[in-house]
Amino acid sequence: MDVGGHRRAAPGPEPEPRRRAALGLLCAANFMVILDSQIILLALPSIDRDLGFAGGGAQWVLSAYLLGFGGLLLLGGRIADLAGRRRAFLGGTVLFLASSLLCGLAWTGGALVAARVAQGVSAALMAPSALAIVTATFPEGPARNRAIAVWGSVGGFGATAALLVGGPLTDVLGWRSIFFLNIPVALALLALGPVALRESRGVARAYDPVGALTVTLAVSAAVYGVVRAPEEGWTSVRTAAAFAVASVAGALFVWTESRSAEPLVPLRTFRSRGLTGGNLVTATAAATVFGTSLGVSQYAQGVLGYSPLAFGFASAVLPVMAVAGSFAAQAALRPVSVRPVAVAGLAVMAAGCLLLGRVTADGGYATGLLPGLALLGFGLGASAVAGSVAALSGATDGDAGLASGINTAAFQLGGALGVAVASTVVLSRTHGTTPAALTAGFRASFHTTAGIALTGAIVVAVLLIAPSRRQVPEPGKVKVH
Repeated sequence: MDVGGHRRAAPGPEPEPRRRAALGLLCAANFMVILDSQIILLALPSIDRDLGFAGGGAQWVLSAYLLGFGGLLLLGGRIADLAGRRRAFLGGTVLFLASSLLCGLAWTGGALVAARVAQGVSAALMAPSALAIVTATFPEGPARNRAIAVWGSVGGFGATAALLVGGPLTDVLGWRSIFFLNIPVALALLALGPVALRESRGVARAYDPVGALTVTLAVSAAVYGVVRAPEEGWTSVRTAAAFAVASVAGALFVWTESRSAEPLVPLRTFRSRGLTGGNLVTATAAATVFGTSLGVSQYAQGVLGYSPLAFGFASAVLPVMAVAGSFAAQAALRPVSVRPVAVAGLAVMAAGCLLLGRVTADGGYATGLLPGLALLGFGLGASAVAGSVAALSGATDGDAGLASGINTAAFQLGGALGVAVASTVVLSRTHGTTPAALTAGFRASFHTTAGIALTGAIVVAVLLIAPSRRQVPEPGKVKVH
């Protein structure tokens, strides 16, 4: 590797036990940052009550994390490549610990929202640097693909376990406990990280301040527009202004990167079918599960009368089946390529949403929620593994942090878009406050998320139909077609 203009001999392969320890540590970090994007969903009513948010302002507790996380992921990934991945990971963990403590101690709504932004920023450093360390720790080929598959499995589990963990914690210990939960995990990461993780970085190059500014502005404005659209309207002045800023900043970013000698995000990155298709799988799966989970939680509590604790246990099938789906995908990737696994995973998610679209105002758990949640979780586990492997298996060591940032950004932006679209459908299709009227709105949103998953499956089937010339796999590498 080049450090300070000098080439240093690459370190030899690490012993297998140390690699596994590093993977376990990094997956724990991934689980924590993904969990925190949704864990407050069932706690929002309690937070609103205690801190006295004005007119729907409690939604900013959710949106603030997505804004900081999604807005800075690409920059965080490139910082990890340039400054050192272990250094970026540990620095992000320190900030995550401090911001989680501030969230738990928040004395006003504004203080909580500010701390959640800081939490999101720290996650934007942790997630891509952690995944880049995974790719640097495991040699290219089957070992790396298996490690990436485990990483994707943990991400899918974290996305679904938020409902299982958040409800019981809020009911039993109060909403502040969901933030204090991060502190022992972060302390363990800081204690073990310097020992278990090896430092790595990409080829030394200069920072690209113009690229960093424009891409951060573009992604942040897009996230803001998406998360505010359900409340303010997709055609409102604020929403339109946010998307306009995102479009202009995005165009400036592409223009500057195409002319920069040391771009923040080399545009050649997006020519890879594997990277593009894998990120589409990731974004589609996130949009489907986040959009559906929002409707399921509101239906179960608002129509069926579940408490947060009861719903937490009722939703346990979702993360359990996500784990089962991830194991099935890992086994399937050995004899077959990514494409059929990704398409099948998204199709199973769509089937789960369609089953949920049959719920009734007086329905039961076994015949109403259980079958749909089981299929949704299984499909998510398979899709998360396939998306991660397709997007990252061909990344070079120098661009591992960037590729990781793009993949995590796809997950967060997809999730935010799914929640926004599902919320908009519920609001537009709910006419009245009776259980039947509320159920009609939720059923419409489940049909919509099924459409998202099916559309994604069709596009992925075409996009991953064959590898590009840059992605022709070498022996031992995963196939994307």
